[in-house]
Amino acid sequence: MREQSSLARLLASAALTAILAAGLGGCQTMPDITGSLSSKPETSTEADPHRTAEIYGERYRADPKNAEVALAYGQALRASGQRSQAAAVLEQATIAHPGDKPLLAAYGRALADNGNFQQAFDVLSRAHSPDNPDWRILSVQGAALDQLGRHEEARRYYASALKIVPDEPSVLSNLGLSYVLSKNLPKAEEVLRQAYASGRADARVRQNLALAIGLQGRFAEAEQIVRADLPADEAAANVAYLKQMLSRKDETRTGAVAKMPVASLNRPE
Repeated sequence: MREQSSLARLLASAALTAILAAGLGGCQTMPDITGSLSSKPETSTEADPHRTAEIYGERYRADPKNAEVALAYGQALRASGQRSQAAAVLEQATIAHPGDKPLLAAYGRALADNGNFQQAFDVLSRAHSPDNPDWRILSVQGAALDQLGRHEEARRYYASALKIVPDEPSVLSNLGLSYVLSKNLPKAEEVLRQAYASGRADARVRQNLALAIGLQGRFAEAEQIVRADLPADEAAANVAYLKQMLSRKDETRTGAVAKMPVASLNRPE
């Protein structure tokens, strides 16, 4: 096809940030599900991610071959927004420890942070095995495929993940956003409502549902969902982003590629 659909183009620049609504890592630059694939830094990155990165940076420089330290340092760099540095550290760690699956998972996620979706998919494929699949990795692989425009293939990965964890809201959220990207908004809403109905759904699922509803023109309903259970300032910021996204929806018809910060609709962990 000569171009992506207008809706896909609208979301494409921020697509991974939206699609990874359940992902591979702790406090994140994008919504993300891979934290459980590897240990988190002992010091909370949520309290002061830059300080945590400094602490683990010192440990890493003292012992760069230590896989656990490299993993923690890479996660801390990601949490502080230093995406390229995180990928570089984790790349070196995977070279030194090529069979370390938590390192491969973290490196794959760092690559996805940087928009290297094909490489991220390939690395994540090495982070688990068919006889012992990890649903979190499968979900993020699906997200990467969505960013490559391979939506049907992506949904097969989500389906595989859901066979392991039926009704997992994070996977359903990714699947719903996959339908958003392919412009099937009613199906996206159906799947996201299923995720939203789960008692385990977090704020990110709620925001993704609001996105799917808002893109169908039902802004009042979307705004009500966005505001639910949020402090007033966060609710106002999320509503502002949703309004901005919807106001720019028509720009793609004139050839402009809108860069909408979809991730900002999601609360940090």
